[in-house]
Amino acid sequence: MPWWGWLIIGFGLMAAELLGIEAAYYLIFVGVAAILTGLVGLSGLDLPIWFQWLLFSTLAITSMVLFRRKLYEGFRGGLPALGNSLIGQTVSPAEDVPPGGRGRVRLRGSTWSAENVGAAIIGGGQQARVTATDGTLLKIEAVSGTQDA
Repeated sequence: MPWWGWLIIGFGLMAAELLGIEAAYYLIFVGVAAILTGLVGLSGLDLPIWFQWLLFSTLAITSMVLFRRKLYEGFRGGLPALGNSLIGQTVSPAEDVPPGGRGRVRLRGSTWSAENVGAAIIGGGQQARVTATDGTLLKIEAVSGTQDA
């Protein structure tokens, strides 16, 4: 491949990463490897095509393994911690939910199945707090001060 072909591919991949595709900086390293391969060809070295591809793949893989995590964490501040963001949310069931019973609640614009894991009835329209999840089933209990006697 001519040296200018490698440069076009390299700059195209980098532009795609920076302007539109969110590939977690993988395309940056592949693009840099293509540009470096093109610069080797521009310097006057006439490498066979198999060696160009070997150089390109070696540069891409090595740079990703050695530098990608540091670059990503430097710019993005690391990945967010995984956790259950539903726990602690407040919901209101549409109908009464007895202890151990199930009902439907709305949360974040969706309707969920919920199970009352508390000892008190949660009346329809009263507030309850999500204490745990089991797949798509929310475990809820009455919020203090809104329980039925």
